[in-house]
Amino acid sequence: MSAFVRPMTEADLPVVAEIEREAFGASPRSNAMGEADLREELVRPWSRTWVAEADTAVSGFLLAWHIVDEIHVLNVAVRREKRRGGIARVLLTQLFSYAREKSVVAMYLEVRMGNRPAIELYRVHGFHTVNIRRSYYADGEDALEMRLDFDARGAIIIAADEVPLPEP
Repeated sequence: MSAFVRPMTEADLPVVAEIEREAFGASPRSNAMGEADLREELVRPWSRTWVAEADTAVSGFLLAWHIVDEIHVLNVAVRREKRRGGIARVLLTQLFSYAREKSVVAMYLEVRMGNRPAIELYRVHGFHTVNIRRSYYADGEDALEMRLDFDARGAIIIAADEVPLPEP
């Protein structure tokens, strides 16, 4: 499946909020952002937001913060029916291009310990585990803190996990 990535706009907020709820939950204990939260991200000077369109519809999005020479990935989410079709990969590729252009040296993210497809996606792209954050999510699930490093030329530095992971 091919996808086109572009900056997120105000007009995208309803569908992005829907994807957010689908991916991260709609209960009061979920970490899902609403339209108001997403609107704030559009105006924060350090926030970077992109959407991916597939089949002429917004099918996924990526939200990250760029602070000095680091990027923290807050959310990568894809509509359920579009998952495993390369949309998250296209969004990450956009982020990596941006990072190289801005001479970023490291990226960080947290991912649910039980989200094996996302963990594998991040590993394929060079992220490695640096920490386990116990009871990180509102429902008590642990998170893996993952990191990706770039060398002076913008190439990804491959590193092994620094923290052994429990078996699934």
